[in-house]
Amino acid sequence: MTDYVRKILDARVYDVAVQTPLDAMVRLGARIGAEVRLKREDLQPIFSFKIRGAYNKLVRLSPEARAAGVICASAGNHAQGVALSARQLGVSATIVMPVTTPPIKIEAVRYFGAEVVLTGDTFDVAYEHARKLERERGLTFVHPYDDPDVIAGQGTVAVEILHQHPEPIEAIFVPVGGGGLAAGIASYVKFLRPETKVIGVEPIDAASMQAAIRAGERVVLDRVGLFADGVAVRQAGVETFRLCRALLDDVITADTDAICAAIKDVFEDVRVIAEPAGALALAGLKAYAAENPVRTGTLVAINSGANMNFDRLRHVAERAEIGEAREILLAVTIPEVPGSYRRFIQTLGNRAITEFNYRYAAGEDAHVFVGVKLGDALKEKPPLIQALRDLGYRVLDISADETAKLHIRYMVGGKAPALTDEVILRFEFPERPGALMRFLDGVGKDWNITLFHYRNHGADYGRVLVGLQVPAGGRARLEAELAELAYPYEDETENPAYRLFLGR
Repeated sequence: MTDYVRKILDARVYDVAVQTPLDAMVRLGARIGAEVRLKREDLQPIFSFKIRGAYNKLVRLSPEARAAGVICASAGNHAQGVALSARQLGVSATIVMPVTTPPIKIEAVRYFGAEVVLTGDTFDVAYEHARKLERERGLTFVHPYDDPDVIAGQGTVAVEILHQHPEPIEAIFVPVGGGGLAAGIASYVKFLRPETKVIGVEPIDAASMQAAIRAGERVVLDRVGLFADGVAVRQAGVETFRLCRALLDDVITADTDAICAAIKDVFEDVRVIAEPAGALALAGLKAYAAENPVRTGTLVAINSGANMNFDRLRHVAERAEIGEAREILLAVTIPEVPGSYRRFIQTLGNRAITEFNYRYAAGEDAHVFVGVKLGDALKEKPPLIQALRDLGYRVLDISADETAKLHIRYMVGGKAPALTDEVILRFEFPERPGALMRFLDGVGKDWNITLFHYRNHGADYGRVLVGLQVPAGGRARLEAELAELAYPYEDETENPAYRLFLGR
């Protein structure tokens, strides 16, 4: 730790980076009963803290290494950090990016003068290609997190925080992907203020550091969620794992809805749109504050970046209310008789209805998909559901059902009574030309497609819900085709929301 403190204090970052403010989040603080500060790394020249580590690495290269050039693999902020640092130092830079990388990020890297090489659908493929080019061209590989100079550069964030806030700090919340930022901050904070907690925050579907610490060794996740793409890392780094295991007080997780709610909190307090990875630490801070109401000091969260694709805002807006525990989604079965809807709405009282989906279907029951806005869902949801059940309604809480929130809410009423042998699969398609045709060539030519729902969310992958008519004897062949296709998917055939609104 002492060695890293020296490295951090000796780091050269301010040739390109700026000292960012530690803003008070007054509205959020009043709501949760704490003093909350937000470290504004979104104000860096590339709108991310990544410029610190990238520049500190490049500026320390030998003259020979600078002359040869550098290379990295990245789909986002690290790529821009390396490209800008290389331009500042007059070093040639090659950035390998997946072909699924959104155009806004590719153009940002090209703007700084770097050569962009597009290859593969995933970061892993791009990473392997970058290491191959490193060997072939004699370049220096700049790792996004697992490098002492990169870690030291990121640690300068902690130097600024402690200078800017000399009063007691109870905890600093840091987003964790590979762990470079968390390792750097923890190394410095634990040396100067060991009483201050440093807590890592990961997406619940990409918690590689948490898994590694619990296992006592680095593990490789089978897959990671891509909503917070800036921290979607399948395996923690070697050096970052060593430091985080020794120095972090805890690693906690946040789901997509909590991240969306945190993005909204950041906007309401400081009028900036954080990217999902940038708001991740604040989501963890809010969860910690709810579970630990007694304060010993200020709570600080790192807004690590603001490279948000504009198209993703609609998804964030849809999910923020649920993440704030201000909205619930319910599937309610009511009698298909005159007056039922009036009685149902009366039971909801003066609460705002955010969504109401229904389509007539022959039979005695009507199935309603309804969104209800609440002041505090954690407190108000149980009595509301009980009141509906007391009236004889069947109620299914689908607020946490990913398929219901992404797809079913837009498809209510599409039952096909004569349809048999339907299998429902939820996919993540790479957002690139030819992805659908590849699916149809690999799977669609053999099975009748009974349902297909897709919605673009401005990410580098698309969410797709597919129905296929597959006789029982064909399941093994379907599974073999899906394995060869290698698109991530979940079998949702038994999903309760699907069976209620769309199934036989």
